Amino acid sequence: MTLPVVFESNEFVVLDKPDGLSFHSEQQPGLVVLAERQLNQTLYPVHRLDKMTSGLVIMAKTDQVARQFQQMFEQRLIEKYYLAISTHKPKKKQGWVKGDMVASRRGSWRLSVGMMNPAITQFISLASQPGERFFLVKPHTGKTHQIRVALKSLGAPIAGDIRYQLVADAMQEERGYLHAFALRFSLNNHQFEFVLAPSSGQRFLANSTFLTAQRWAEPWMHF
Repeated sequence: MTLPVVFESNEFVVLDKPDGLSFHSEQQPGLVVLAERQLNQTLYPVHRLDKMTSGLVIMAKTDQVARQFQQMFEQRLIEKYYLAISTHKPKKKQGWVKGDMVASRRGSWRLSVGMMNPAITQFISLASQPGERFFLVKPHTGKTHQIRVALKSLGAPIAGDIRYQLVADAMQEERGYLHAFALRFSLNNHQFEFVLAPSSGQRFLANSTFLTAQRWAEPWMHF
């Protein structure tokens, strides 16, 4: 498998992660191993995407740059934007989802009313194909399964999400419809902006969905 390289410098590389590829190696080589083989060098992941999620991933080329990125993530200096599709109508069409993440069964999470260390997610949405809702999501924190749980809490689980959608419904989908769409940050006095449309999944590739994504081509303008 050849991974699409979106951007590469002496400091870091931005890759387009395919959906269905594990970040770390399981039975098969994961994203990190494949990227290191392809680029023939050690890479330092500074954030991760779930197996079902496609899209933009940053990997540093040195430990020093990795530490810079990690500090930037901790200080919320890196803006992240995601696209998602649900086949359910959300309780609200835009706004915020806030609450503590509580461990549930078998590696799942749920949203609670507590606010001790809340996951904070901002979103807007539009009607897309018949029976679909198309979301542009900006997570302000970086919790495990944060967006997946946030949309589930709105009554609109992500299509194809076997963990948070009804399994019978999720199994009908060719992929989980969550995509890391855009990144924006400043590193060493240089401003970087990356926007990448999804390249797989019939629901993502549908004409009306792509037209909506083009409307969101500068997602930071909508929040």
